[in-house]
Amino acid sequence: EVIYLNQIFRQAEESMIVLNAHKINKGCFPEINLPDSDFFFVQRNNPEDTASTVIDLSTVRIPDKFGLDPMKDIQVLTPTKKGAAGVFSLNAALQNRLNPPKAELKEKQLRDMVFRENDRVMQVKNNYGLCWKIYGGNNEVTEGEGVFNGDMGIITEIDSEEGYITVAFDDGKVCEYGYDMLDELELAYAITVHKSQGSEFPAVVMALSGIPPMLTCRNLLYTGVTRACRLVVLVGETNILKKMVENISEKKRYTGLAEKLAALPVTL
Repeated sequence: EVIYLNQIFRQAEESMIVLNAHKINKGCFPEINLPDSDFFFVQRNNPEDTASTVIDLSTVRIPDKFGLDPMKDIQVLTPTKKGAAGVFSLNAALQNRLNPPKAELKEKQLRDMVFRENDRVMQVKNNYGLCWKIYGGNNEVTEGEGVFNGDMGIITEIDSEEGYITVAFDDGKVCEYGYDMLDELELAYAITVHKSQGSEFPAVVMALSGIPPMLTCRNLLYTGVTRACRLVVLVGETNILKKMVENISEKKRYTGLAEKLAALPVTL
């Protein structure tokens, strides 16, 4: 028996995000830039111009027009890590715009990346043993273990004397990371579409330029678009958007699961 889940609950039913998500899923080009819409496309012809526009939209234009907080409400997505419109470059530019160096903000350098107090960060691997605390009312403290790939939060403190960084995650967990654990964190002003799976954000700004052919596929575009609740802005090249809508090819995955299940003893 097969059941198809085809109703989207993240957005309002009349939202163009929903309508365009269905269009993309069916291989149809989305309807863009309609009056009073929540789904927009901004044409740019190269990764550098795309990156510049993404930064301007997410730090100035969208906050001014829609009253959204660029640190809490707007998430920049991109399919790729490298290049002018990739995660690394966008994170550095957005950090400089939204949380620039200040005398009162402590920093910690990790190779080519700088962690700064008030930075938006993401846990990038499962750590089942990392201790956390949740501080509630009446001085109540809940303790536990486990922080997981994709969890996002804010750096609240960098203690250079003791050698640790404190992160307050969006779900209320507060964790301390020794300097030897910083490989588990990355800046999260911009994240890959892959890392965004399972998350939702009020607004998404997605870069569509400088993408390698293997990433110009429909399911990646669909995933990025459906992360947004209230607003989607795609920025980049029309031909890349068109290719992503049309390209349904995905890598086949060979698991051997069917053979393992067939080899199990049958019990009634």
